[in-house]
Amino acid sequence: MDLFDVWRVRERFPMLKRKMNGRPLVYLDTAATSQKPQCVIDAMILFYAQEYGTVHRAVYELAARSTEMYSGVRVKVQEFINARQEEEIVFTRGTTEAINLVAQSFGKAFLKAGDEIIISEMEHHSNIVPWQLLAEEKDLKLKFIPMDHNGELRLDVFQELLSERTKLVSVAHIANVTGTINPIKEITDLAHMAGAKVLIDGAQAASHLSLDMQKLDVDFYTFSGHKMYGPTGVGVLYGKYDLLKEMPPLMGGGDMIETVTMEKTTYQEPPLRFEAGTPSIAQVIGLGAAIEYIESVGKEQIEEWENRLLRYATEKLEEIHGLTIIGNAKKKSGIISFTLEDVHSLDLGTLLGLKGIAIRTGHLCAQPTLARFGLSSLSRISFGVYNTFEEVDTVVEAIQEGILLLKPELSY
Repeated sequence: MDLFDVWRVRERFPMLKRKMNGRPLVYLDTAATSQKPQCVIDAMILFYAQEYGTVHRAVYELAARSTEMYSGVRVKVQEFINARQEEEIVFTRGTTEAINLVAQSFGKAFLKAGDEIIISEMEHHSNIVPWQLLAEEKDLKLKFIPMDHNGELRLDVFQELLSERTKLVSVAHIANVTGTINPIKEITDLAHMAGAKVLIDGAQAASHLSLDMQKLDVDFYTFSGHKMYGPTGVGVLYGKYDLLKEMPPLMGGGDMIETVTMEKTTYQEPPLRFEAGTPSIAQVIGLGAAIEYIESVGKEQIEEWENRLLRYATEKLEEIHGLTIIGNAKKKSGIISFTLEDVHSLDLGTLLGLKGIAIRTGHLCAQPTLARFGLSSLSRISFGVYNTFEEVDTVVEAIQEGILLLKPELSY
């Protein structure tokens, strides 16, 4: 890691040069959304300023160039996750829309009353609510994989939950509260042996882990651009082509059609049948620039640097009296959630914010996870490629100062 220069990395992120409440910004909320490198910002500005045209709808030069750029990003995504073909990449507005697309298209087409879906206790609400809505509509049964006190899924229980009625298993690659990295290949193999399809919520994984769809063999994989140094408003649904081809479109409109008459409409082949209307062209261009940025730094470099930050921060935080880390899985990503005895997370988050430190507080859009640990709120710090050991020291010192102010008897 001697070749990794975090200070050079930081120079490429203009937001990290600004101040918050008069203090240098310490941004520790990448699990919620990442900051953007200048190359992503520049790519989108350049497109709007000099290259803008619609896609798939005209033959003039600007439209043809826009279509070429847009389609080129689809190939970049295919290569980024090692999908078998570019037609397996569907652009969405984000992970949430991608999961809902599968629920409303695959779910409605192939699931029937009495069928079962398995999710887990550690899911983000975006991987719970769509399945609840579908279950209510189609009289399906939802089952839940529990996790142990370390935040690891109980795979022994998972095997007991699987049956011939199981049609879909949907779990997170990395849990957004505990940082647990789940054994996706093992989960997928077990589900496939039971005849079930597998969807993975990769929102927390896409910028942190190397992904290989062909090795993982998942049926669907979803992620968002804004958590991987790209813009908001764009995400990806990967789906095995044979599955996508059998799924009906979720929305109707321009671009997803093959022919339209007043009597009948036929649809495009995947992925375009799932991309109705004028797409988020600039956001897709920005996603392509974000992928190029990640690859220029190197996935292995990023993962190793964040692991070093995780180890260092864990050691420092564990020294703070009254602080309890939630989730101590053997395999973790750069996420640390914690509680402070008799100190509410919102109070701590407010104090840290006044010192220029951005962390996440509250239920983290994962209320069932917090309920598993008997909590309704906690604090979370999460790392990106741009964070430093010095920032860890800053937040640890600020937490200790906050304890002195909010609860003097817990002082170190």
